Amino acid sequence: MFRLSTVLALSVFLIGCGSSQSGNKSTEQRYSMKGRVVTVDVAAKRAQIEHEKIDGFMDAMTMDFPIRADWVWGELKPGADIRAELVVDSTAKDPFWLENIGIVANAAAGQSEPPINENYAQIGRDVPDFTLTNQDGKKITIKSFQGKALAITFIYARCPLPEYCIRMSTNFSDLANELNKDSALKDKYALLSISFDPGNDTPAKLRSYGLGYLGKGSTELGVWTLAVGTDSEVRKIADFFGLRYEVDQADKTQINHSLRTAVITPDGKVARILPRNEWTPVQLRTEMDAALSSGTR
Repeated sequence: MFRLSTVLALSVFLIGCGSSQSGNKSTEQRYSMKGRVVTVDVAAKRAQIEHEKIDGFMDAMTMDFPIRADWVWGELKPGADIRAELVVDSTAKDPFWLENIGIVANAAAGQSEPPINENYAQIGRDVPDFTLTNQDGKKITIKSFQGKALAITFIYARCPLPEYCIRMSTNFSDLANELNKDSALKDKYALLSISFDPGNDTPAKLRSYGLGYLGKGSTELGVWTLAVGTDSEVRKIADFFGLRYEVDQADKTQINHSLRTAVITPDGKVARILPRNEWTPVQLRTEMDAALSSGTR
């Protein structure tokens, strides 16, 4: 009954908005919101969210929201805390929906993980070869890192979300700064950030991006490589590791994406997959140490 009343209340609000337009074409209204996922209906592409008060729009309540982006359904789980944009358009098929989903905190420990997708990288499997172009304009493949413990993550330079690419690059740069201090470690460890935005992330831009994260006065990336390739080449790698990404149709400068960081053994096998964003540089170094010393886990 509570859920029905909230939906009816929202419907009345939308009708009011539509009538106040005096026949003019309706425009979208956007509101920032925070909440916790209660249930997920992947087939219907809807999630029930217990959300906080949405300033200027509605009080805190629990209700169902359509979500159009496909990538979220591999990441969104009951119990996860999210932030999002509520889009309201009284003339659309769905008069309201969520966009620009960001997972602030994942579901509590102990909750069951979704079944493993066999199309995703499995522990002990060889990483398929790839050809990318690094920040210096040189071609690289998986063999370029042979003999080293390698960590791979995925980013794009224009990503605005502090808990997504910005955190991945901050963690990688922090670990790179640590490893770069010891010349002996440069032959044992490597970090690779792969961009999935080839239209914008040229090698030169990636070099500038990486040096910016390493800090003032940095002129060399050391153990950290940033690379980009064709969309088909990057998607092949992303699919192997279970990363999803797609251009945001409402703002084509932005890319909706999940998070994956992988640790690879010196002989090119998957040692560990770190989903989402909870890991720290210290934890990543620990995983890389284990991959270096004992092979796959």
